[in-house]
Amino acid sequence: MREGAMRLKDKVCLITGAGSGIGRATAELFAGEGATILATDVDEAAALKTAADVAGRGWRLDVTDQASCESVVAEAIRETGRIDVLFNNAGIAGVGKLHETSLELWERVMAVNVRGVFLASRAVVPHMIERRSGSIVNMSSCIAEIGLAERASYGASKGAVLALTRCMQADYAQFGIRVNALLPGTIHTPFVDRYLKESYPDPQAGLESIKKRQLTGELGRAEDVAYAALYLASDESRFVLAAAMYVDGGVRGAK
Repeated sequence: MREGAMRLKDKVCLITGAGSGIGRATAELFAGEGATILATDVDEAAALKTAADVAGRGWRLDVTDQASCESVVAEAIRETGRIDVLFNNAGIAGVGKLHETSLELWERVMAVNVRGVFLASRAVVPHMIERRSGSIVNMSSCIAEIGLAERASYGASKGAVLALTRCMQADYAQFGIRVNALLPGTIHTPFVDRYLKESYPDPQAGLESIKKRQLTGELGRAEDVAYAALYLASDESRFVLAAAMYVDGGVRGAK
């Protein structure tokens, strides 16, 4: 890439879960690289705050609801004319062994993490097909490949996202649409802070424990994942299809 060039100049990027954490960091980074940001989140105030901060547009979006996905995408298309990049980032955690996982939790995790990718993508893909171009980045997790204790629902959902990514790519490559997945390790976001408070009597001790999973000995930052998303969203990755990109601090390396 030539020096000084904006890597997403003139691209319209829809980001789910843009109100905080990785989604917000990605919105800020993409905007700095010339993109028009469509910031969405189930927390409307958070979505609007991100949008205002990056001079983009914001909507409340419940990725588990078909009508919500279809109406937001339709409005975004009316306002901007197209969607070049879809970052399916919205997600929730699920903690527990399989036999300890309630049906309610299982279905909630699957609804947000898998159905959400399905519904948002299904609303956007026809527009990308019409334009015969687009990049879709799906948020999976390194847990999809390596497993992790007490993450039955979460791991299963992220494995489904990875498989869906590869199937989508097989279907849509012919239309110039690239579909790739990000597989982060543990990233220090409000998402993780909530998990620590809910799962450990001493959140700080819990933090020190999960730091040991990464070969770096530290948790990742939201910006670490955002930079990987930037590469997949940009034309620099034109020859990258159905990829599983790890941003995990070496957690697969196993000390």
